[in-house]
Amino acid sequence: MQRRAALFLLACIPFFTACAIIPISHPSQASVSKLPSSPVTLKRAQFLMGTLVELTAVAPSDAIAQASLTAGFQEIRRLENMLSTWIETSELSRVNQAAGLEPVGVSAETFELLRRALEAAEYTEGGFNIAIGPAVQLWNIPEAPRIPSAMELEIAAQYVDYRRIHLDQTRRTVFLEKPGMRIDIGGIGKGFAAEKAAAVMREIGATGGLVAVAGDFRVFGRRADGTAWPIGIQHPRKPGKILAMLDAIDEAISTSGDYERYFMKDGVRYHHILDPETLQPARLCRSVTIIAPDATTADALATGVFVMGPVRGMALVERLGLGAVIVDAQGMVIVSARLRDRVKLAP
Repeated sequence: MQRRAALFLLACIPFFTACAIIPISHPSQASVSKLPSSPVTLKRAQFLMGTLVELTAVAPSDAIAQASLTAGFQEIRRLENMLSTWIETSELSRVNQAAGLEPVGVSAETFELLRRALEAAEYTEGGFNIAIGPAVQLWNIPEAPRIPSAMELEIAAQYVDYRRIHLDQTRRTVFLEKPGMRIDIGGIGKGFAAEKAAAVMREIGATGGLVAVAGDFRVFGRRADGTAWPIGIQHPRKPGKILAMLDAIDEAISTSGDYERYFMKDGVRYHHILDPETLQPARLCRSVTIIAPDATTADALATGVFVMGPVRGMALVERLGLGAVIVDAQGMVIVSARLRDRVKLAP
C-alpha cells in the first residue's frame, strides 16, 4: 500500500491534525491518563502500512483499553498482509501477478474492498481508480520520483481502465482482463483498515477511540471527559499550521493533499495523486478533506474529489449528503453545506 499522507498529534494542543507527522519518541510504549473513577485513555503508535499508525482507546479499565489497542494493531497488520501490493504473497499481489491469465480467489474482505473501490470509481466518474497502478509505478513518488515520457504514459494508459477489473460474486474471484494491469489501493486501503480496526476495538470493549492511519481518521464514541474528538486540518502550504478545525463523533475524516508526497522540477510541483485521464498529477486542488460515516468512503472520496476538482467534486459531496473542506488550486477554501456550522477556519 502507498503512503498518501501522515499525521501528527500536537503535544501542546489537545487536538489531532490530518496530514502531518506524529512526534512520539517511543512508539512501542503506551501512554495512559486516568482520573479517579473515570474511564482510561490509552494511546499507542506502531509503524504499519508504510506509515505511523496511532490508536487511542477510551475504556472502563486499563486491561480493556490495552486489549482493544492490541486487537486494533493486529487487525491492521492482518489486513496489510492480505492487501499490500508491497508484499509478494498478499492476495492483491497474486491478483496482479495473474493479470490477463486467470481469476484469483480472494477473502471476503479483499472482495468487499474491491467492490467498494469500483463503486467509488463509478460515482466519482473515474476520478477514483484502483487500476491506476501502472502509472503509479512509472512516477514512483516518493521512493524514486521521475517524470515519465509521453510514450511511457501512452503505453500505461492502455492498462488503467477500471472497467476491466472483473469481480465474480458467486465464486468470489477477481480477474484483471489484460496482462500488465495492476491494482493499486493507495487511495482506499488505509481507510478500509482504519474502519476495520475501529470495529475490532469496539468489540473488545473500548467505548471511544481514534484510529489514525496517515491522512485517515476513524473516531467512535467520545473522549474520557465526554467531549467530542477535535480534529485539525493541516494547511496545504504552511507546514505545521492549522487550516481549520472541527469536532467529530462516530465518523471518519480523510484528507488527500499535494503537499506530503511530491517533488519539484523547474518550479512545478509533481505529486502522487494522479488524474486517471491524463496520468499526470491532478491540478485542480491543493487538498481535500472528506467527512463521512465510514473511513472507506471518506478515503476513496478524498482522492476522487481531489481529481474531480472543486466544482464537480463539491457537487458530488452535496449530492451524497457528506461533508468536505476543499482548498482549490488558487488556495481558496470551500466548505460544504453540511459542515458550515461545524468547521472553524483558522485566522
